[in-house]
Amino acid sequence: MNQNTLPDKIIELIGGKDNIESVIHCATRLRFKLHDESIAKEAELKKIQGVIAVVRSGGQFQVVIGNDVSSVFKQIEASIEDRKLATEETTKTKNTRSFVSVFIDIISSIFTPFISVLAAAGIMKGLLSLLINVDLVKAGTGTYDILFAASDAIFYFFPLFIGYTAGKKFGGNPFISMAIGGALTHPLMLKAFEASLISGTPRATFLGIPVIFFNYSFSVIPTILAAWASSRLEKRIHPLLHSSIRNFFTPLICLYIIVPLTLLLIGPVTTWLSHSLALGYLWIYSFAPWLSGAILGAFWQVFVIFGLHWAFTPLMLNNLAVFGHDSMIPILVAAVIGQVGAVAGVFVISREPQTKTLAASALVAGIFGITEPAIYGVTLPRRIPFIIGCISGAAGGAVVGLSGTLVFSFGFPGLLSIPQMLPLAGADSAFWGGVTGVALSAMMSFLLTVLSAKIYWKALPASA
Repeated sequence: MNQNTLPDKIIELIGGKDNIESVIHCATRLRFKLHDESIAKEAELKKIQGVIAVVRSGGQFQVVIGNDVSSVFKQIEASIEDRKLATEETTKTKNTRSFVSVFIDIISSIFTPFISVLAAAGIMKGLLSLLINVDLVKAGTGTYDILFAASDAIFYFFPLFIGYTAGKKFGGNPFISMAIGGALTHPLMLKAFEASLISGTPRATFLGIPVIFFNYSFSVIPTILAAWASSRLEKRIHPLLHSSIRNFFTPLICLYIIVPLTLLLIGPVTTWLSHSLALGYLWIYSFAPWLSGAILGAFWQVFVIFGLHWAFTPLMLNNLAVFGHDSMIPILVAAVIGQVGAVAGVFVISREPQTKTLAASALVAGIFGITEPAIYGVTLPRRIPFIIGCISGAAGGAVVGLSGTLVFSFGFPGLLSIPQMLPLAGADSAFWGGVTGVALSAMMSFLLTVLSAKIYWKALPASA
């Protein structure tokens, strides 16, 4: 189907413009929140050329498009810009949605708008580590400083990005919550944090109340809750103010109240929660790292199918903020490459030009960490390759977990994540353990897919 007509057809089949409460997109999916999902024609949507799959999950009606999702989203956004999308407060199903659905919807809405830039910055950090390890760039030089600043900026000023998208999600003025995030990373706050570290006691007070300073750069949870509190306050005070002053008095009151509240209460409490989550994950991982790797490697693609993988994003970012590294992403690389190996097996064994074309496209996307085209278009319809990919991901994930492999920056789990496993000091055994686990996952899934084709799945139609 022509890409110019695809957006109009999607809008028509989900019940028209008036049935769209909100819409965002991630790397491959249009994520709709509909007023009434029952009128969406799911079966007809699945038959449209250009639509890979349709998934109902996390309170969202998800239409999987693939690599062209951004252009389709822009056309849909342009088509519905003549009407105001409903906010979170006006949803008809607000009180009937499960906690899991609400949580995943919030997380995906907050991180989706800049996740690609976040991944790109993480890859850039990994490549910079690679350049240092092969002595092409030296730390402390101008070249290093510029590349490091480019790759580190989004992480250092993370509260600003989170503040903006969280403010939009919660229906408030995103620039107010962005300003709150900026206050948390202001040089004066960071200087106060460093001073408190040296002295071991709070060095500042607010109206006589001691302020416990933390380094909120890289932080996630404090800014999200601060943005929520600001949005709630804004909605209550805005209607009470006279129209002649509300446009600047509303943000003035929000900043006066929420910034001190965040530094005095929200920040310390959520920072404690962040550390508790990180230590809790570390305890589970330390108890049996190979088992953690096997379980996560086996079920990651299942989580992707239902859109549940978004629930892990804050945990990965929290690990990076608290520890400076994360052990989950290396395991996920093995899970992703397991599915990629299965796609490569389908590509090699298939004699159908259309299947080869689809598999080739899915293979390229999978290498960069985007597995939806591989799952929905290639492996899942044939069942056995998908299962093999999950089993291979479990095997590779177990090796990665046992090796204790870490990444030192965020990114989509794909082959480009491998440089991110390199510490600045040089490659160690944990790095090579991660490479071994990923290689095992790829080879195992490829070989088993090719061998099993002659026994079972080749005889099945793609839609079986």
